[in-house]
Amino acid sequence: MKTVIFQDLGLKDYKESWDYQQELFDKIVSQKQNSAETENFLLFCEHPNVYTLGRSGNVNNLLIQESFLKQIQATFYKIDRGGDITYHGPGQIVGYPILNLEILHLTLKNYIFRLEETIIRTLKNFHLNAERLNGATGVWLTDNNLVRKICAIGVKASRMVTMHGFAFNINTNLQYFNYINPCGFVDKGVTSLSNELSQVVDIEEVKNILKKHFSEIFEIELI
Repeated sequence: MKTVIFQDLGLKDYKESWDYQQELFDKIVSQKQNSAETENFLLFCEHPNVYTLGRSGNVNNLLIQESFLKQIQATFYKIDRGGDITYHGPGQIVGYPILNLEILHLTLKNYIFRLEETIIRTLKNFHLNAERLNGATGVWLTDNNLVRKICAIGVKASRMVTMHGFAFNINTNLQYFNYINPCGFVDKGVTSLSNELSQVVDIEEVKNILKKHFSEIFEIELI
């Protein structure tokens, strides 16, 4: 069984975590180029309020002027993952798997499928039935004729090594999504685990459940 190094970075500045991801990504690519055994990583963190726009995203999906960002204590970055615009903030579990897909025998499509499955199974622990939507990466709740995203997924893969990952809304302040068209959609909502359960959720409990399902679904051991 392959091993993945797990690190919980806590509340961490977005740019600092992006730079750290890049450092680990470069390390794995270098190991591959030198035919060395490659490491794999799974990072968890939370970010101060920040909006990120993927390389194929439309800046018009940020619905406020950049000057307004200071008023809501948020920052904005154009980044190198797939997908459109999303929000990260306190109370959200951001997961960054930095994996060599080759040694895990995964295609990029199957990798994203397994990320979604990890979230779906985690939500089942809280008696919520989540699902995938055709043409809309991520994890969604669709009961009561209300379509709402609870976890966004946006990744980058180069030389079969991954960066970026998922943003799972736990106790997230959903007000911040009002300033964007989340993931470019104008006809779908956003929710959080606490919003669905009508109570504050123990985020550490969710992290432990996530780690369990990640290990099972990716057939790896977290160390």
